[in-house]
Amino acid sequence: MAEPIKLFQYNTLSALMSGLFEGSMTIGELLEQGDLGIGTLDAIDGELIVLDGKAYQARGDKTITEVGPDVQVPYAAVVFHQAEVIFRQRFEATDEELQTRIETYYDGANLFRSIKIHGTFSNMHVRMIPKAKAGAKFADIATNQPEYTEKDVTGTIVGIWTPEMFHGVSVAGYHLHFITDDHTFGGHVLDYVITEGTVEVGAVDQLDQRFPVQDRKYLFAKLNLDELKEDISKSE
Repeated sequence: MAEPIKLFQYNTLSALMSGLFEGSMTIGELLEQGDLGIGTLDAIDGELIVLDGKAYQARGDKTITEVGPDVQVPYAAVVFHQAEVIFRQRFEATDEELQTRIETYYDGANLFRSIKIHGTFSNMHVRMIPKAKAGAKFADIATNQPEYTEKDVTGTIVGIWTPEMFHGVSVAGYHLHFITDDHTFGGHVLDYVITEGTVEVGAVDQLDQRFPVQDRKYLFAKLNLDELKEDISKSE
């Protein structure tokens, strides 16, 4: 019997949105749990991109660096990506058009999926969350984050599709990050136009949800859930 494919998630999006930004798991520990995924870094300093077992940080100043094993994260989701469906995208499509095509391959609406898209993009629009000061609110930071658009780039989109029932644990729908092949441009995907590429959709059998149990701030945080739902929608 095949080993189940586990999506490993550290912390919850709701905790991050509530201002719990301190890193409490190392990149080294995270990469033991998956080779593809997304997240953010300590003090929400940029976007975390996990591709082919390596971790990269896309900062608000438009720089990308590979992240060492001792750097810490407050939130991340990774999986050992195994493509269940692979197809070629041979004609130009917007992100919405491609995602509609991807979803025709889903067997039901209540399982997570891992997403990997390598291709050429005539337009790639991303943002990078800037480093937070103590006491700052995620939704307020998110409204002032840098955004960049590049034309005619080749690279890889990685991420997770989350069922609606898990909204708050993660973002319902697509949470995607991008990095160019030469590692000079990337971030959290806002929208794109793909020229051509290869799309991989991975199955996820189990969710392994871990919590920062040593973090006293997390253990005793009071979360306003109605406000959180509004902030998640505003930020994503």
